[in-house]
Amino acid sequence: MQQEISFVEIAVIGGGPAGLCAALEAANAGARVVLLDRQDRLGGQLIKQTHRFFGSRSHRASERGINIAAELTDRVTSHPRIEALTGATVFGFYEDGVLGVEQEGRIFYLKPSRVIVATGASEKSLAFPNNDLPGIYGAGAVQTLVNVYGILPGKRVLMVGAGNIGVIVTYQLLQAGMEVAAIVEAAPRIGAYWVHAAKVRRAGVPIYTSHTIKRAYGKREVEGAVIWQLDEQGKPVPGTEKDFAVDTICLSVGLSPLIELLAQAGCRLAFVPQLGGHVPLRDANLQTTVPGVYVAGDAAGVEEASAAMMEGALAGLHAAYSLGYGHAGYDDRHRELQHQLDSLRSGPVGEKIRTGLARVLV
Repeated sequence: MQQEISFVEIAVIGGGPAGLCAALEAANAGARVVLLDRQDRLGGQLIKQTHRFFGSRSHRASERGINIAAELTDRVTSHPRIEALTGATVFGFYEDGVLGVEQEGRIFYLKPSRVIVATGASEKSLAFPNNDLPGIYGAGAVQTLVNVYGILPGKRVLMVGAGNIGVIVTYQLLQAGMEVAAIVEAAPRIGAYWVHAAKVRRAGVPIYTSHTIKRAYGKREVEGAVIWQLDEQGKPVPGTEKDFAVDTICLSVGLSPLIELLAQAGCRLAFVPQLGGHVPLRDANLQTTVPGVYVAGDAAGVEEASAAMMEGALAGLHAAYSLGYGHAGYDDRHRELQHQLDSLRSGPVGEKIRTGLARVLV
């Protein structure tokens, strides 16, 4: 029996910060939008971010991710031109532009005129002996346990990775009552903003730069971890081992853009380490090499949630514009969003992102 295909104007895949802002921007311009997210609630990474954002007022400075998620979700679900489908997994993006979707055991198909892929990123892991012991988590999983469900993963943790996520999660675990044995960072310098690092240092947490985990140990679950120093070439230095008795190891070693659907769609990809891995080539409007297919947020390159929201809004604005909506005031709105995005990427902090973007713009 042939499945019926529903035609829609714009489909947004992913209900995180990029997807929510893409849907709102396109709908506010006049387009009809279907927003699909495989989770049971919208918000993506925002629902676990209890810390305050940086930047200017336009970047939601001093607001917490959980509050931003609630506000954007309310605006999306009450918008007359947005249909938000949760628990809906897009499992296929076919060459004729059709999307295959599964929701609560039901399979259906959509044929959008425009698609915005805002699928986010997945956590990277780290290879070391016994890295499959119970008690070893990614930082995102720990954030979900603690900030969404109120569950501590253990009593004493070793944090591996001193980027923003690793240091922020460390501080959140301290606030939740967990003891942090140390933070380990392979690079010679921490990658986190100093304001976050200062909080954990004031709490007495040691940070070992130029160190990595050598192995975990334990019979049925994590009982401890051994770290060791790295030389200038990144090679371990025998005799520098330190042993920590911990029941939890938290890995915060980066994210990889989720680009499987973009690959299925035939978008040209490039491996760009500065952006987290394989990402699609795109133009200044975030349209990929497949006409009508856009990308935004961590799927376009791993950045902060503020940048994801700006990218989502830009993609939604242009997708609607390309369908004939929102022409009045388009140039001013586009200029405003681009200015906000550029300001987030300015200065030394944004140099890595700017370098990566120079390799994917077409």
